[in-house]
Amino acid sequence: MSMDLATQKALRNRLIASPEVTALVPATAILDRNQRPAPSPSIILGETQLVDEGTSFQRTHTRVYHTIHVWKQETSLEGVKRICGAIRRAVMSGRMNLDAGYHCADLRASGVRVMRDPDGETSHGVVSVEMLIAEVQA
Repeated sequence: MSMDLATQKALRNRLIASPEVTALVPATAILDRNQRPAPSPSIILGETQLVDEGTSFQRTHTRVYHTIHVWKQETSLEGVKRICGAIRRAVMSGRMNLDAGYHCADLRASGVRVMRDPDGETSHGVVSVEMLIAEVQA
């Protein structure tokens, strides 16, 4: 499994295992898909970027950036802010377990943005997650 897919899978597992997150968004609405989400509220696992950390000649350390999108039909931003806060706490709740061959050396929710969608009916949140991943012998 690729590193970005392994980390995305671990992130989704972390979110659906969080009672705080699933109290706000059902696990069935925490998805990886490429379209405007139909369920409200929903969490969409978004874009990923991998960057060589440059800490060794073996090139075994990679910084993985994940974007998590939150969508909710509401006139305010309150619900999206609650969901983003729950995601942030879930991400930071402990060591991330990854598939064999990968070790999460560092993990943080590095940013949260909340905005109104141009449709006038939907609120949108973006949570940025950074992971430092070491490739290890399986």
